[in-house]
Formats: sequence, C-alpha cells, structure tokens
Amino acid sequence: METVIILVFIGGYLAITLEHSIKIDKLIPALVMMAISWALISLGIDDFSQWFDSTKHNLMENFGVLGHEEKMHLMEETLLHHLGKTAEILVFLLGAMTIVEIIDYFDGFSTIKSAVNFNSRKKLLWMFAVLAFLLSAIIDNLTATIVLISILQKIVKDRNIRIWFAGLIIIAANAGGAWSPIGDVTTTMLWIGDKVSTGKLFIYLFIPSLLCMVVPTFIASLLPTFKGELELQADDNKPKNRYSSTMLFLGLGAIVFVPVFKVITHLPPYVGMMLSLGVVAVFAEIYSNSKFAMSTAHIDDHHLEHSSHSPVHYSLSKIELPSILFFLGILMAVAALESLGILFGFADGLKENIGLIGTEPTGTVVSDLVVLLLGVGSAVIDNVPLVAASLGMFSEPLDNQLWHFIAYSAGTGGSMLIIGSAAGVVAMGMEKIDFFWYLKKISWLALVGFIAGAIAFMATRAIF
Repeated sequence: METVIILVFIGGYLAITLEHSIKIDKLIPALVMMAISWALISLGIDDFSQWFDSTKHNLMENFGVLGHEEKMHLMEETLLHHLGKTAEILVFLLGAMTIVEIIDYFDGFSTIKSAVNFNSRKKLLWMFAVLAFLLSAIIDNLTATIVLISILQKIVKDRNIRIWFAGLIIIAANAGGAWSPIGDVTTTMLWIGDKVSTGKLFIYLFIPSLLCMVVPTFIASLLPTFKGELELQADDNKPKNRYSSTMLFLGLGAIVFVPVFKVITHLPPYVGMMLSLGVVAVFAEIYSNSKFAMSTAHIDDHHLEHSSHSPVHYSLSKIELPSILFFLGILMAVAALESLGILFGFADGLKENIGLIGTEPTGTVVSDLVVLLLGVGSAVIDNVPLVAASLGMFSEPLDNQLWHFIAYSAGTGGSMLIIGSAAGVVAMGMEKIDFFWYLKKISWLALVGFIAGAIAFMATRAIF
C-alpha cells in the first residue's frame, strides 16, 4: 500500500510540474493526490507497520500492536493536526493577500510609479531590483512581482526590453523573499513551523540574499540591453486617489508588524495577520468614497467598478484562491507521506549514503550538498512540497543552520527556471515570456547569484 501511495504522489507531482504542457491547473492534481493518499491510508490502515508521531518527531514504538479502532482514531488525530498546521499557513496568506489587494484598491502602488523621473536603463534596472528585493520581504515575492511588473508595463514601452527587466525582477524578488519570514511561502512555512526565528533568519540570510540579488543585477547592468536610455510610456493622467500613499504605508506597516506581534505575544503569526487585516480594513472602510460615488452624476469607469463594493469585500474577491487550494492540497499530500514515516526513512537514507560535508556547531551533521540539490530541484519542481518534505525529513531544533540554508536554497533556487517559482510563473503569464528565452538569457544570471549567496551563507555560518 505504501508503494501505491508513493506512486500516487509521484503521479500528482509530475502533473504539477507539467502544468503548462498538459493544460491542467496545478491545484487539481494537488487536491486529487491529497484526497487519494489519505483515502488509501484509511483503507489500508491495518497493513502499515509504522506511524510517524509529528508532535514528538519520531516513529511510534507500539503502532503495530494497536487495534483497528485505535489506529483509525490515531489517523484522524494526525489528519486534524496536519490540517491545523496547514490552516495556519493558509489563513496567514489570505490575510496578507487581502491587505495587498486593499492597498491596490486605493491605487497605493502608484506612489512607487510616480518616483520614476529618469530614463536611464541602468538606473531603472537597479531601482526595480532593489524595490523587488525590499518589497518581497514585506508583501511576499509573488505579490511584489505582480506589483512591479504592473508598474513596469506602465513605464517601459518596448516589450522586448521589458522582459529583461522582468527576468531580473524575478531573481531579486525571490532573493528578497528568502530572508524575511513573510517574504516567501517556503520561508513562512519554516517560520510558522518553529524552525526559524525572525532575528536569526535576518542574521544568516540577509547578506547571502543581498548578494544573490546584487551579483546578477551588476552583471546584467554591464550587458548591452541595459546601456543607454529608454523610451518611457506617456502618463495616463488618471486622477490620483487622495489616500493612496496613506494606505500604502499603512498596509505595509501592518504586514511588517506581524513578526513583532509574534515576538511580543508568542501567538501564531496568523493571529497577528488577522489583527493587521482588521486595522487596515477599518481605515479602508473609513476612507472609502463608494457611497459618495453612488450619488455623483459624473463618475468614471474606475469609480463605477468600485462603487458597488466595500473595499474589503472587493479585495477579498481579488485574492488568488487557486494558490490557496494548491497549498492545501500539496501540504496535506506531503503530510500523508510524513505520517507513514516515508520521509523520515528517506532522510535517514540520505544521511547514511550521501557524502556529508557540513558539520554544525551543535554536533548535528548535515549535508550541504543535499540542501544545494534541493535548491536546484526547486527550479524544476515546486519548492513548496520540497520544503514541506524537508520538515518531515529532518528533526533539527529551532534556528539550526540547516533550516536557514534550506530557506535560502528553496527560496532563491527557483529563479534558475521561469517555472521554478511563483514569481516566475506569474511574470511568465503577465509578459508572455518564453521558457527557452528565459533559460538562455536569465537562468545563468540566476545560477551565478544562487552560488554567490550560497558561498556567502557558508561564510556567515562559520562566523556565527
């Protein structure tokens, strides 16, 4: 039965990887393999010889002697445990996405666009790279990429030039998301799972992540594409929302407040995110002019679209629910493999059979090679299940350097292929970037940045 479950997982995994070839949204195979995996566990519960205790992070000693009813009860408790842990991540993401959409409702990101008053390609490249690096640490790399490419489309006229900028935005956004607990889904998973803390994450990963962004951007700035000046788009002359700047800084500040709330209260991050969402929503409702727009005789299309919605309801309708369902499916499918002890056994096999080249101060031996391969693997297949699997494979304590290296590798390794990260996939869709164009023009820059950051991490690890 274990073999069948593994085959179901591999089949679903391949369907996710080949999403663009088979034209089936990746959330569908994720949900199907999750449901089938747990159904097979339930049907064959008496055939399994081992069970993984997620709370103690070890295999149960007496699972084989338990009766059928006891095993079913244990399975239900385990399923509920994993659903709870997964829900923490999903509710957190829902809150963050809604805040960003509220900012966009008030046209908050136009404040960034208005700051562009030059047409030097090199300056524009550095501005977007730095913005992607910083914004992704606050509003996550996926959202930062969407925001910046949307701004880019309003500034840069020539698409052939624009896709070069988009490629470097992907690298910078993924690098920026790695050092922040709210910057990337995988880093958020490690943070919520009590594997990394905010302070240590910054200490170990800020410089490696910075180099992962700076090195490719510097090399790109020397290429012919980024020399000279650029023809900019004409201003659309749309009336600016009077609250756009206020909502931008309020929304970003509310998201940044979440790690502070966790440190002060020791409550799970999603609680702080719900508080932040509530505060932003209150101001959004106060600032909303929808009631006045309804009574105005002359209103434009933009006002008409918003007039029948409260800002919060409108923002909730715009969030990426397919991504939320995908995370639910993939995390719960990985939890099925973890519960059967498959991931735990796989980790032991890695430790025994692969050359181990890194030793932590705590005495726990880890393989830098395995983590680097995980980073490369995240470019080929989704990094969310890879990190979810690593959570079940390793039992190192909070802030062990293994977790920080996993956060860096999984977060930045996806930049090496355009399908390797959520930021890359959304950029691919927004600008219709060809897979092989990216492979030829951008992938080598991402690889150089990834290696530079990995070397910097090893140096930082030796110091601290």
